[in-house]
Amino acid sequence: MEETGGDGKLKLKSLDGADDPICVLTVAPAECSSSCPGPSSSSCLAPAPQHAPTQPSSFSYGVNSLYHAAAEPDFIPAYSPVKPARRNPSSGPKRPEKGNVIKPPFAWATDRRATIHTLNHLVSRGITEIHGGSQCKRCEARRVITYDLVDKFAAVAGFFGANQHLMHDRAPSKWMRPTFPDCEACGQRNCMRPILAEKKREMNWLFMLLGQTLGCCTHRQLKYFCKYNANHRTGAKNRLVYLAYRSLCKQLDPTLRI
Repeated sequence: MEETGGDGKLKLKSLDGADDPICVLTVAPAECSSSCPGPSSSSCLAPAPQHAPTQPSSFSYGVNSLYHAAAEPDFIPAYSPVKPARRNPSSGPKRPEKGNVIKPPFAWATDRRATIHTLNHLVSRGITEIHGGSQCKRCEARRVITYDLVDKFAAVAGFFGANQHLMHDRAPSKWMRPTFPDCEACGQRNCMRPILAEKKREMNWLFMLLGQTLGCCTHRQLKYFCKYNANHRTGAKNRLVYLAYRSLCKQLDPTLRI
């Protein structure tokens, strides 16, 4: 005989009415919805139907694991971390370009960087002497040296024209290790070097051309000169010195074929 207890358990009684502990059958009631009248209803005694999961779990086993394995793709893409965007070096602030127009540092210089007037222009204006400062390497005494423009330029242009085919676009040793005037203060010979300006735009290029002392310029000063005279400014110093002599001679006399 069947009997349901108050705790929702289904018990079997023997024929004589006594509870048989061996025949007690416990049935757990199914979960009820809000519309279920209560645990005493017969609908609550039916086990809840088992529905197939709508989406297999990656941690299921048995049949669900077979279903999950079949749903996996044929390959697993490799891990590709997101790389940060590369910085464009041209996007940063740029150094402003220097203008080519400057205040002429000398009467024989133009308002363009590393450019001098022509010989005819200077002679027509009465500029026939070029001066510049020099300093003794021994006693550091300073004095102003003056060169005659026409005579000194004739000597430089003549030497250049006579030896150009032997230079091979390189300045000779005479220009790389120039000879300096003697010092009148201490009597030291070959020691009065030209004073180089601190700023490259204030260089006395014509004075150094006439004294044939362009070899005293630094590599940076020579590159500055070649930059503003449309010359290739990479190479050995003797090549830059050669280009400086040739460019200055062409500035003084554009008719020279050198």
